[in-house]
Amino acid sequence: MNADSLLTQVEQLFNLLESRKADYVLVGGIALLTYVEGRNTQDIDLIMAQPSLAKLPEIEIESQDMYFARGKFGELQIDILLTKNPLFAKVEENYTTNKQFMDRKIRCAAVDGLILLKLFALPSLYRHEGFERVGIYENDIATLMYAFNPKMEPLFAELEKHLNETDMAEARRIIADIETRIQRFREAGK
Repeated sequence: MNADSLLTQVEQLFNLLESRKADYVLVGGIALLTYVEGRNTQDIDLIMAQPSLAKLPEIEIESQDMYFARGKFGELQIDILLTKNPLFAKVEENYTTNKQFMDRKIRCAAVDGLILLKLFALPSLYRHEGFERVGIYENDIATLMYAFNPKMEPLFAELEKHLNETDMAEARRIIADIETRIQRFREAGK
């Protein structure tokens, strides 16, 4: 799908969400685009509760488990993070902001919420996914950390409620590596 078609489908999806009064939070690559330039994506990621998803029969659900659903809206792939997962619910409740996207304001994950979601996913991605996806997630975190300099300790405190000890240690290592890269970049620019 080309960029124009993607944006058209995204706009149609937002119109549908609005007309059905479905609660959602935009996360993932398109949410990142509201903060930084240069992120490429071919899908849309939303946090939703099951009752809001049920209001949208136009989204053809291809797969679903307790915490995730994947569907299609026309040609647009939609990955849905269901609020049955406590972290997804926490991001929906406490880590959102309204952002301008195209010609509307949408509820979008805040920088801290995006970082939480990426860090939550990374240990599992290291175990089960390809290197390219890990690289995208790490780059998303690095870009947000560089641009916004978030306080990481409160995010670690939240993540500790949702990750086991091994995954939490991995999340801390990932952030330490990113902080080292950011510092190296800043020093090279002096």
